[in-house]
Amino acid sequence: MVILTTSPGTCCFNPPFTMSKLKYKRILLKLSGESLMGTQKFGITADMLQHYASQVKELIDMGAEVAIVIGGGNIFRGIQAEGSGIEPVTGDYMGMLATVINGLALQSALESHGVYTRMMTALKMESVAEPYIRRRAIRHLEKGRVVIMAAGTGNPYFTTDSAAALRANEISADVILKGTRVDGIYTADPEKDPNAVKFDTITFAKVIRLGLEVMDMTAFTLCQENNMPIIVFDINKHENLRRIVLGETIGTLVEG
Repeated sequence: MVILTTSPGTCCFNPPFTMSKLKYKRILLKLSGESLMGTQKFGITADMLQHYASQVKELIDMGAEVAIVIGGGNIFRGIQAEGSGIEPVTGDYMGMLATVINGLALQSALESHGVYTRMMTALKMESVAEPYIRRRAIRHLEKGRVVIMAAGTGNPYFTTDSAAALRANEISADVILKGTRVDGIYTADPEKDPNAVKFDTITFAKVIRLGLEVMDMTAFTLCQENNMPIIVFDINKHENLRRIVLGETIGTLVEG
């Protein structure tokens, strides 16, 4: 049960699970922009927004602290600027703004479920979000608010995977949960190769040696150097987030 105080934007919890039962208390959830499209080829679907919002609410009710970094590929990617007459740096900034649109949509969906949120952006736009400040983000998490981190790192040439790795380390997250449409890391693309074998756990070094695609190399190296574990899992299966936080073996754990 969530107990709300009379002070706007603050909350306290009486979660159905004790904190000691949570394997991961503070998580950074990385969502792709494409995950919001559902079966569409573009944009945002209400069903997917509600799907993610309901899962995140479960985590908050359990007492977990949740930060979210979301991509913008369902609206615009920087690489789309190639051949369009838009210079690459401008295209990257356009992609950052797409993540803000997605962040606002996700924020609205979460609040419709009664979840307190704060959106923080790496680019200043005070009319719609707070500027990202590390200590303020941590304080929001401690107060039980979901922190949505948009606009990537605020710099061109860096992906939202890099933003996720950077923010996870800055807020001392216990783990990065990378939601995908497959249930983990395989020896090959399981959608193309029926003989692909899934890893339950794998080391950073082995991922690099086998050339497996988990995150872009900048993000992956940042996690490796700071011993930040990554779990790649199927975000579309409703119970997965809750089960991961409770310590069940879901998806693929990258560590060591």
